[in-house]
Amino acid sequence: MSQVQEMKDVLYHEMEVAIRSTQNLLMKVFEDHWTYQPQENMRTLKELATHLVSIPAIDLYIMQEESHETIQQLEAKYEALTTADDMCVAFEDGYNKLKEYMNTLSDDDFLHKTTKAFYMEKGQSQAQWLMEVMTHMFHHRAQLFNYLKQLEYDVSMFDLYV
Repeated sequence: MSQVQEMKDVLYHEMEVAIRSTQNLLMKVFEDHWTYQPQENMRTLKELATHLVSIPAIDLYIMQEESHETIQQLEAKYEALTTADDMCVAFEDGYNKLKEYMNTLSDDDFLHKTTKAFYMEKGQSQAQWLMEVMTHMFHHRAQLFNYLKQLEYDVSMFDLYV
């Protein structure tokens, strides 16, 4: 196994922790809490959840230089998810597609092939994209955790490392 593949596997493992722990948090949410919004200028709990579970799929489209319109269409599909079960399935599906794409890349392409998002001036390598996806997921998982704490759910740091 190449050292690049070993590094990908480390990142995949961490992303899988983010996915599992997010799924466990989502399954705790009571139906009447999906509309919770900590402040007017923040997402509702449902908006945050659907954004979070869309990250692997949406970011894959972005790194593959899909058009803004195509990405908006995919975002709409995620925004239409209504249950935690559906969100959990969609999260895994998007992750599996991202992982499949990353595993088709040669080591050289993973490290050096650059692609540019519609909103960026400069491209970044596929390795950078994979790290971006992971940090993006953990950022919003932390927000989800905080929303649940604010709603007085019985969650602790142990819920983050399952």
